[in-house]
Amino acid sequence: MLRIAKLTDYAALLMVRLAREPARCFSAAQLADELGLPSPTVAKLMKRLLRAGLLTSVRGAGGGYCLALAPHAISVADVVEAIEGRVALTECAVGKGVCALEPDCATGANWQRISRAVRAALDTVRLDDMARTPWQPVRMQGLKEKLS
Repeated sequence: MLRIAKLTDYAALLMVRLAREPARCFSAAQLADELGLPSPTVAKLMKRLLRAGLLTSVRGAGGGYCLALAPHAISVADVVEAIEGRVALTECAVGKGVCALEPDCATGANWQRISRAVRAALDTVRLDDMARTPWQPVRMQGLKEKLS
């Protein structure tokens, strides 16, 4: 199963919260409290997102972390890469010379193509898209009909 890491999921949650009020700054403690996440985890993620250039920090009263760019200018791919590094489903998709099997591999080129497609798909979804979409529980009856 392909799955993003829990920290990446939390980072997306944090970024979507910031995108809902892009002009406002939040402290890590505020975000942790509001989203029910552990404070040390939020602080760690905010530092990574800051280092990636997705956030800015403001000191003083009313300070905290703010989006560095408009929500429409930050993609889910940007958030994933800030936490996990380059989107690559296999070692060979990271770059040439990473895998010892590379010279004789019959699947490497296809895994690279698949990784590029996944990256492109993540790049099409922006924070403003995520912030607009309210969470709704999946209704099994509707899901069953969609799968038919």
